[in-house]
Amino acid sequence: MPAKDVFHQVVKTALHKDGWQITNDPLTISLGGVSLSIDLGAEKLIAAEREGQKIAVEVKNFLQQSSAISEFHTALGQFINYRGALRRLQPDRVLYLAVPLTTYKTFFQLDFPKDMVSENHVKMLVYDVEKEVIFQWIN
Repeated sequence: MPAKDVFHQVVKTALHKDGWQITNDPLTISLGGVSLSIDLGAEKLIAAEREGQKIAVEVKNFLQQSSAISEFHTALGQFINYRGALRRLQPDRVLYLAVPLTTYKTFFQLDFPKDMVSENHVKMLVYDVEKEVIFQWIN
């Protein structure tokens, strides 16, 4: 099984452990003539609902440390587009970008990624790959 599939399942398991119920895998959105099935190989949008809260989670793995900035460009662009579509169609659903703990502790602590996350108001879910748990929610 490719690593992307593994991380997708890791985040689903972590959400379950955190009390979330998966409602869509993937969450498909159609808006303005564009369909966002958000199925990029095994990196999918997962929707979950908890105590009346609804979230959508874009899972990223950042396995290619040499191209972390390229993966970041893609992830940030997707996040902004998905958030815009959700605001129009499901304004009660909050979008999170899920990243592995190791990547969060390294790449996401660098000045540029940290500034871009802050500037673009990216909500993050940091997951521990080995323990299959959510390490931190960042709002």
